[in-house]
Amino acid sequence: MPASIDTTTPELASATPRRTPAVVRLLVIATFVVILNETIMINAIPRLMESFRVSEQAAQWVSTAFMLTMAAVIPVTGWFLQRVSTRTAYATAMGVFLTGTALAAVAPLFEVLLLGRVVQAAGTAVMMPLLMTTLMTVVPVSDRGRVMGNVTMAISVAPALGPAVSGVVLQLGSWRLLFLLVLPIAAAVTWSGLRQLEDIGEPQVSDIDWVSVVIAALGFGTLVYGLTRFAEGEAGMALAIVAAGVALVGAFVARQLRLQRTGAPLLDLRALTRSTFTKALVLMSVAFMSMLGAMILLPLYLQNVRGLSPLETGLLVMPGGLAMGLLGPTVGKIFDQLGGRVLVIPGSLGIVASLVGFTQISMTMPYWQLLGLHMLMMISLAATFTPVFTLGLGALPMHLYSHGSSILGTLQQVAAAFGTALSVTVMTLQAERVVGSAGPVEAQLEGMQAAFAVSAAISLVVVVMAWLLPGRPDEVSPDAVSPDAGEPAASTSTDELEDCEHDLESAACTC
Repeated sequence: MPASIDTTTPELASATPRRTPAVVRLLVIATFVVILNETIMINAIPRLMESFRVSEQAAQWVSTAFMLTMAAVIPVTGWFLQRVSTRTAYATAMGVFLTGTALAAVAPLFEVLLLGRVVQAAGTAVMMPLLMTTLMTVVPVSDRGRVMGNVTMAISVAPALGPAVSGVVLQLGSWRLLFLLVLPIAAAVTWSGLRQLEDIGEPQVSDIDWVSVVIAALGFGTLVYGLTRFAEGEAGMALAIVAAGVALVGAFVARQLRLQRTGAPLLDLRALTRSTFTKALVLMSVAFMSMLGAMILLPLYLQNVRGLSPLETGLLVMPGGLAMGLLGPTVGKIFDQLGGRVLVIPGSLGIVASLVGFTQISMTMPYWQLLGLHMLMMISLAATFTPVFTLGLGALPMHLYSHGSSILGTLQQVAAAFGTALSVTVMTLQAERVVGSAGPVEAQLEGMQAAFAVSAAISLVVVVMAWLLPGRPDEVSPDAVSPDAGEPAASTSTDELEDCEHDLESAACTC
């Protein structure tokens, strides 16, 4: 049976439309700290090459290993979060993250640094699904947009600020400062969270299918690794690895479908039977892919073509990241009042417009235009992400929140890898095609223009999905899938839904 809500939980009892539950605030802060580390090492590659005397390709593994681990671990979190209490999940995630951070800070060898990044990522992989699952459990439907807007600050601003933060820190000293500065902050957040955090719901006793764990880790890890090899210019090997990853993911899906008949899947794919969730998943994946592609191409353009330093590059893109996060709460309030379509449709059009604008980059484009295009993209993403997350997860029954969060997190990592691989591959191929008739810098610039054009074309999918999404969660059909079987549960009347929502807001609804 699904975990029930403990109606005596203080956070749930205080989940009024005017106040964000304390448990969500704590998890947002913790999630911001751990997600920041996903992109914080981007500017440290030259320092690592010098410190450990490794090649650039080897040094890039500090980011690749983090992404691979996230992709491999997140599919397991759906089961894990139902199996343990909120405090246990939080303590485990932050404890593992702290261990990895400390290990990376003192790493005497490059291999030890990589191990520290892997351990860091394993802790990070739990935090995002934990935050989303808890939010969807304790926050009333009428207030989810506002609270989800606050969550946007953690999931979007943190990776956007990573390069800027690392650029500033690296001006002050060694790359080890990137970990030494995070360590006390993460420790303080962990201590504060454990003092104040209350358990939400009851743990659900269930066995784990270790075969599924192994297949998921190998499948999603291999798929993401293969996509990163495209970015390194190894098309033949990358295709073979991606094909192997796709086959393993297919085997994982087939096994979950079979296990669903017994009620014990590692990742419950019945969430995908909810059309609104599936549409939101597609929209989020394509939008995230576009964002990560731009995050790769824009710094390359600013540094390799325009000659800016990593610090100057970080400062130029920082306003867009800050705008994206600061607008999150406002976007959430608009969503609660007017629904999602007034945000998602203009936001999707803004994403396409910004990418089209980036196709016009040149050797002399004014920096204010670049800043404006980047801010347009970040603001458009802010207007899109908060409603899409809220509508997608809100379309699921409560027992599928953790699994839906895990599916979203896993697809984010795959989309990030695919966006990076696509952008770099298109840029490289176009640059190689024209390098004979143009200089190397001009050829690379033309390659970047082509990569932005491909991203703009693909982002049209975001516009289509935006038109198909409903305006509010209550427009979604209320029939739910039983957690114990593959059959749909009986339909719930509108009156019953309203009664349940009222009870949930007063901490008296048990699902």
